[in-house]
Amino acid sequence: MSNVIIGVDIAKLKFDVARLCDGKYKHAQFPNDAQGYADFIIWLTRFGDDSPSICMEATGSYSLPLAEFMTDRGYWVSVINPAQIHAFGKSELSRAKTDKADAKLIARYGLQAELRAWIPLPINIRDLQAMTHRIGHLLEMQQMERNRLDTADTAIAASINTVLTILEAELKATRKAIHDHIDKDPDLKERSDLLDSIPGIGAATIAHLLVALSHHHGYTSAKQAVAHAGLAPAIRESGQWTGKTRIAKNGDARLRKALYMPALVAWQHNPVIRAFCERLKANGKNGKAIACAAMRKLIHLAFAILKSGEPFDPNFSFA
Repeated sequence: MSNVIIGVDIAKLKFDVARLCDGKYKHAQFPNDAQGYADFIIWLTRFGDDSPSICMEATGSYSLPLAEFMTDRGYWVSVINPAQIHAFGKSELSRAKTDKADAKLIARYGLQAELRAWIPLPINIRDLQAMTHRIGHLLEMQQMERNRLDTADTAIAASINTVLTILEAELKATRKAIHDHIDKDPDLKERSDLLDSIPGIGAATIAHLLVALSHHHGYTSAKQAVAHAGLAPAIRESGQWTGKTRIAKNGDARLRKALYMPALVAWQHNPVIRAFCERLKANGKNGKAIACAAMRKLIHLAFAILKSGEPFDPNFSFA
């Protein structure tokens, strides 16, 4: 990795950059569009740096186009969880909160951290991820309209019902698009069939797991996938004091949501999960803790099955 770090703070309409080299900064601001990306490269070339490292926060649709643009042109890019940048800022007792200051903070973080190169999602996984996100957005809009209908004046009830009908049609069409996308891709179809062998996991959850457990992530253990989901236990101990152990929740919230109901179903109908949950119940764990543990166990099962290429076998001892 280069000793020249470019910190990038991205917003919807613009992004601020801070070049950090030998303790000195150079700052610039560009529009968050294709012309801004091109101008950013022109700005970088003025310094004559040999492969500068670009460090930016993961801000979804705001950061992805720039990360792809720079990676496609041979730049080394690392995309960081915003929580890590925030924690680093707190460790520095940072008080300034401006886009320029944040770009400098990200550059300083990049200078001291062990950064990993960002690799774009394969197109088949990227499209699947976009469609699963769309399902989530449609469900949110559907619930909002249903809530409105509960207290709506009769004058607008028909309008709300029309929107609900449209949303239901869009949900049906998007779910079919997901099914067709998986069915037409040999690798996704094979992995989907393996996941479908796990009692408790249905089509909606399979789509999320195909994204979360994609080869692209390079996970070598199920624990890494559990951490990606934000389901790893966050143990709280200090001296003689022991607090409640909760899940970390610093990962993929959509995946956690997609796994919750399947975990409850698996508790009843998956022999491996059921035995696991009953042991926890006998040890005095409450229902919520058991459900979270079942979600983690489902990821372990899914990871092991995809790695082995063998369908679910209740007599096999899964790690």
